Amino acid sequence: MMHSKAYIKTASVMALALAVGLSGCSTISRLNPLNKGDEGPEAVATQGERISIVAFDQKMAPSESLAGIDFYIPEAKTVSSWPKAGGPDGVEIDHVDAAKDFKVAWTKSIGEKSKGLSQVLAPPVSDGKLIYVMDGNAHVSAFDVNSGERVWEQNLNPDIKRDKDAFGGGLALNGDKLFVTSGYRLVVALNAQTGAREWEKTLDSPAHAAPVYNAKYVFVTDVDNQLMAFDVTTGDPMWTYQAIVEPARILKASSPVIGGNVLYAPFSSGELIALDTNTGSPVWQQVLARTSRTNALSEIRDISGHPVIYRNEVFAASHSGVFAAMDLKTGQPRWTVNADSINTPLPAGDVVYLATVQGELMAVNRDSGQVYWLADLNEGEPKTKKSFFGLGKEKKIGIRTVWTGPILASGRLILVNSDGKAVAFDPKTGKKTDELKIDGAAFIAPIPVGDKLFVVTNDAKLVAIQ
Repeated sequence: MMHSKAYIKTASVMALALAVGLSGCSTISRLNPLNKGDEGPEAVATQGERISIVAFDQKMAPSESLAGIDFYIPEAKTVSSWPKAGGPDGVEIDHVDAAKDFKVAWTKSIGEKSKGLSQVLAPPVSDGKLIYVMDGNAHVSAFDVNSGERVWEQNLNPDIKRDKDAFGGGLALNGDKLFVTSGYRLVVALNAQTGAREWEKTLDSPAHAAPVYNAKYVFVTDVDNQLMAFDVTTGDPMWTYQAIVEPARILKASSPVIGGNVLYAPFSSGELIALDTNTGSPVWQQVLARTSRTNALSEIRDISGHPVIYRNEVFAASHSGVFAAMDLKTGQPRWTVNADSINTPLPAGDVVYLATVQGELMAVNRDSGQVYWLADLNEGEPKTKKSFFGLGKEKKIGIRTVWTGPILASGRLILVNSDGKAVAFDPKTGKKTDELKIDGAAFIAPIPVGDKLFVVTNDAKLVAIQ
């Protein structure tokens, strides 16, 4: 049984406070931050105590010493495949040659949209010919990247009473194998061309993040912050590592990244731990957490954006206000910035971009951590109005737009948002340059494949942007 029912309802951060001890007999119920029946933006603590969800009072400003100074951005390169949630290992993805026209090429339904615990959370992956997606009910599909035609579909919902609803998980493509994890406590290897099952293992707890792999193992993280290694060929368990169990986490999850024989694993505890891929032994550890006495949300320490390896450094940001550049071998921070984010940093040449919880897009000097510029992503945008009943009367509240990204594509910084838009910004100034309507709110960052960007929306639509 679940030991507690602590949860957070807020579209502004898409946060869930999950119960401690999720390895019990049932998955959590009633945890939907986008539920239309939510009674306003409030957080409910374990004992029923109401806590504020006002965003952190960050006071960042551009550095005066960088005023008027230009920075280098690499030339755009074509990315032919995207096999893992964080992109291909050993390849620095900074500027992609894709979506030049910034128009929707096609849109296809992938299945069940987000509803209740059935959430569309899995980032898509692709081998350049097919793009693989998972809907809110653990149905996996493969689509042709050019035409959008569905090639195959596989239902991985076990349809058992214990796990009636679930969320989390994702996909990873390894040659002719497609590894899938899900909130239904499964890790499965599918034939990437046909969708046929090759092996399947049942987990003790729901998987939260997409899997990653190397030549020997596939790595899976569950909601209890346990990292597990399984044999790539057979699915046999090899080793486990237990991080600090954290009861509060963000709904979307990040996966580890691999550099050589080291796995850089983020956890909802705010820990970023480098582990030996062969043994699971820690190499180094950092905690990206900052506590604010005036804001309860600083207690959510989750690193829900992917860590990024770029030029012998690791970049990562946590929800509790730490954005850091760390040495790849030692984990020693080179700099930290007080910025809270649920997104993946984007290093590109001399700069690192990050979108914050407050709806700011920042450009930071990659060497020093000083800020070139800050842009208000919501400038000129009306707040979404949401109705709820309080003290017997209907009230309307403003809901902050959630931004996901960015990706640097064909000279544009592109983010998607909860208002159903893909929006482009100038990478040198942060000025908005264009916007595009997509089919529904998007909380999963776009991925590049060939000349297109692909977005999966909360309404279970796969959108190709050319």
